[in-house]
Amino acid sequence: MRLAHRVDMSPLTRLPVSNDHVRLGMMMEYYSQRACVPGTLLISEGTFISELDRGVPNVPGIYNEQQIEAGRQVTDAIHRKGSYIFCQLWVPGRGAIRGFAKAKGMSIYSSSAIPLHAGEVALRELTAEEIQGKIDNHIQAAKNAMAAGFDGIELHGANGYLIDQFTQDACNRRGDIYGGSIENRSRRAIGPQRAGIRLSQWSTYNGMRMRDPVPQFSDLIGRLSELGIAYLHLIGARATGIEDAERPPGPFETLKFAYDLWKGPLLVGGGFTAESARQLVDVEFPDKNIVVMFGRS
Repeated sequence: MRLAHRVDMSPLTRLPVSNDHVRLGMMMEYYSQRACVPGTLLISEGTFISELDRGVPNVPGIYNEQQIEAGRQVTDAIHRKGSYIFCQLWVPGRGAIRGFAKAKGMSIYSSSAIPLHAGEVALRELTAEEIQGKIDNHIQAAKNAMAAGFDGIELHGANGYLIDQFTQDACNRRGDIYGGSIENRSRRAIGPQRAGIRLSQWSTYNGMRMRDPVPQFSDLIGRLSELGIAYLHLIGARATGIEDAERPPGPFETLKFAYDLWKGPLLVGGGFTAESARQLVDVEFPDKNIVVMFGRS
């Protein structure tokens, strides 16, 4: 994909979706408006990968034929504009809404049985067999996204959701091959050319933020770099989850360590203005292949 400019769209959970997790017709208009300049890249809102991996009402899914067909209507509208869209695959894990999960008969699970909020009922730690099931569900959802006409998929590895819950020791206290060390917490394998991943090493959203995230995320980014994936999508310290950060980022809360490690395309979001975006791509890192992502603004 050859992009026409360096301003593209962040994933935004908008909720114009049926109770069966099917995108509604208004989504075609919504996305085609944002694709109106040919050569624009859009990242879809978080999309559930299976019936058992939901966690929020009125969020789209990509695990049955009705959802795939609704997705195809959206991607067709974007492609008619000459633009592109990746489908973000999302599993909330312990970030699921408790009332919704209870109403649907679903348990709350994570990498370790550490509740998100003090005083909550303890959640369930995934077994190694169940983790393999989550991997298989991601693989099938990626195939379904291709069938729906998406140009690729983005793994939601940010904001304290399931992948992030495995990456960071703020939540992952496992003693098996999926925890206990930097290397084990980085265990992951995805198909390369049509897959990206979003990370948020500085965010405190959903109980995240390691004491020093740089070693962990340096290891993870190095491993992802070897896979040759489509892009690395980073969130700066100016944003935390769905909100702008309440305080300005500290001098050490920089993404430079990641820029130094990553040689491919970079998507960077988090509280940018037009001027700070210009400064990033033209002045600070003119030799880097950076696209600045905008959402709420």
